[in-house]
Amino acid sequence: MPSYTAPVKDMQFVLHDVLKVTASDIPGYADLDAGFTSAVLEEAGKLASDVLAPLNPVGDREGCRLENGVVRTPAGFKDAFDQLRDGGWTALDCDPEYGGQGLPYLMGTAVGEILVSANMALNMYQGLTHGAYSAIHAHGTPEQKATYLPNMVSCKWTGTMNLTEPHCGTDLGLMRTKAEPQADGSYRITGQKIFISAGEHDMAENIIHLVLAKAPGGGEGTKGISLFIVPKFLVNPDGSLGQRNSLSVGKIEHKMGIHGNATCVMNYDGATGWLLGDLHKGMRAMFTMMNEARIGVGVQGYAVAEAAYQNALAYARDRLQGRDVTGVKNPEGPADPLIVHPDIRRNLMDQKSFVEGARAFTFWGASLIDRAHRTGDASAEGLISLLTPVIKGFQTDRGFDVAVAAQQVYGGHGYIEEWGMSQFARDARIAMIYEGANGIQALDLVARKLAADGGKHVMAFFELVKTFLKENETDDRLKAGFLDPLKAASKALQGAGMYFMQNGMKNPNAALSGSYDFMHLMGHVCLGLMWAQMAKAAYAALDAGAADRDFYESKIATGRYYMARQLPACAMHLARIESGAEPVMALKAEAF
Repeated sequence: MPSYTAPVKDMQFVLHDVLKVTASDIPGYADLDAGFTSAVLEEAGKLASDVLAPLNPVGDREGCRLENGVVRTPAGFKDAFDQLRDGGWTALDCDPEYGGQGLPYLMGTAVGEILVSANMALNMYQGLTHGAYSAIHAHGTPEQKATYLPNMVSCKWTGTMNLTEPHCGTDLGLMRTKAEPQADGSYRITGQKIFISAGEHDMAENIIHLVLAKAPGGGEGTKGISLFIVPKFLVNPDGSLGQRNSLSVGKIEHKMGIHGNATCVMNYDGATGWLLGDLHKGMRAMFTMMNEARIGVGVQGYAVAEAAYQNALAYARDRLQGRDVTGVKNPEGPADPLIVHPDIRRNLMDQKSFVEGARAFTFWGASLIDRAHRTGDASAEGLISLLTPVIKGFQTDRGFDVAVAAQQVYGGHGYIEEWGMSQFARDARIAMIYEGANGIQALDLVARKLAADGGKHVMAFFELVKTFLKENETDDRLKAGFLDPLKAASKALQGAGMYFMQNGMKNPNAALSGSYDFMHLMGHVCLGLMWAQMAKAAYAALDAGAADRDFYESKIATGRYYMARQLPACAMHLARIESGAEPVMALKAEAF
């Protein structure tokens, strides 16, 4: 059975050596000293290793089942969820006014990585609740906040988001779910939603559904959409639970992975709901939830890859196969361990260099969210808005690749269910699809985010890279292995942006045909920047006489690998982008 150990030392390196959180001017960061963050991450790690990870294969094997309208979760899930709740893990970065601990979003992200790596399906129940909490916190009335948030912060009640319908996914303008206004100010919600993660389960007293629907007078398309709070059980004025609302589960989906999370078809048959936010402005309120969810899915991309990598590494060290071509390394045994072979090393280095780079990128992104929310910094808000589709799209694509690569280390045993590696690949696959499929992330990046505020934020990103290169150009240790590759990659990204500017307006397909490559190109540049910063931090630690020299030297070696073996993909992506729309659109639709 696969195991998992929280990579606390790697996380501490990013928090304290790279981001230098206690020196930050972001409110609350001064309290994040190394002793405190280590204690939090170590405790989360114990829960993950001892409770959550052993249940991961159980959830995969048993799945969820629908019995008389109630979804039963896998054996052990409810007890584990109670431990998450009782330990305060669901409330880390929530508002203290509603029972939260008020820690920065960055700490919630770091702990979230640990929980996802251990058991992605189980963690989704509280992760989706956090997104619903954020939407109500941002857009709810004082009465709505008081009614719902305390119990959602504690996960006594959980939450969902209901967007997709059988005939419409991304194109929400086609939505048919209706909201009819009632005399008491409530609405009657009627329609069907599909793919609703954690839509029904047996681990919470109530489930608070956030449902997109069309109310009268909103017009066509997404402009007519509003967002409604639709609880499973109505809430009485004194906060107690009242009658069951007119909603039900039609079925739970049988799917490729995340079997331990119930993916439901939800039927609303005149259910009572209350408007959240402004009428006909539902997309604005929902995007509060979706943008947070997209960062969370980006975490899933590399967190599942981390767990897969840990197990592949252990197998490569233990499994004896063949002899090292340069000489026997295990003379007492019949063969050498897999890890001596160059192609296994390549595979593991691909995994390691991605996971560690993605962690740094995501933690940096989380710090931008904290800066935006805690200081009102519009530049930080604009930058994380630009980076969100990259965090979600690039990291989930590459995270799935890593899960498959980890499976490959096992050879035939990776294809056998008893080793558990296929679950990582199957679970990772959904992250490329939900919360906006990755093709949509790429389109959002190129068609909307690059041009936002007159291109201000992408130019700020280029300036950030340029400034780092300039400030460190005299450091010979960084130059050849890190700065030169980063500079070349950044030029490729700028070249792609220039191509879009010169060709996109007259031929939109020229830009959209290259959007996916641009997302990956930008992802590589972002991880290249992170690895350059990590290398600088590692050299600084070595210069300061760090006791664990092997740890810091391994960071430098891993970073050099990424710069040498992964960043060259930027030139390929640029070439594809500059080939334009013609190769992509040459075939007529009927010729396929």
